[in-house]
Amino acid sequence: MDFNLILPIILILGVVYTIKSVVDAGTRRRIIAAHGAEALVRSLLDGDASKRRQSALHWGSVLVAVALGFGLIDLLGINEVTPGAIALLLGATGLGNLAYYLLERRVR
Repeated sequence: MDFNLILPIILILGVVYTIKSVVDAGTRRRIIAAHGAEALVRSLLDGDASKRRQSALHWGSVLVAVALGFGLIDLLGINEVTPGAIALLLGATGLGNLAYYLLERRVR
């Protein structure tokens, strides 16, 4: 693995995410400071809380499915990276996303 290529990419992604977070926070602060409509501020805060809950549900379901995929790889005794092992992990990730979709529909 070439770390000379991976590290700059990770650094750029981190900087972009930081800039996005700062801009979003500044926008929210300006809306609140401008004494925007109470309904607008309330919907903005409720939307953020809902997005955080959905994000936690999404990543929780995906990570549980991936953990089950790794457990299945261990049970099967696969010790090498093979197309079958990669397919098993990709399938587990897909099943985790489908589980999130079904759980999210049930919550609504």
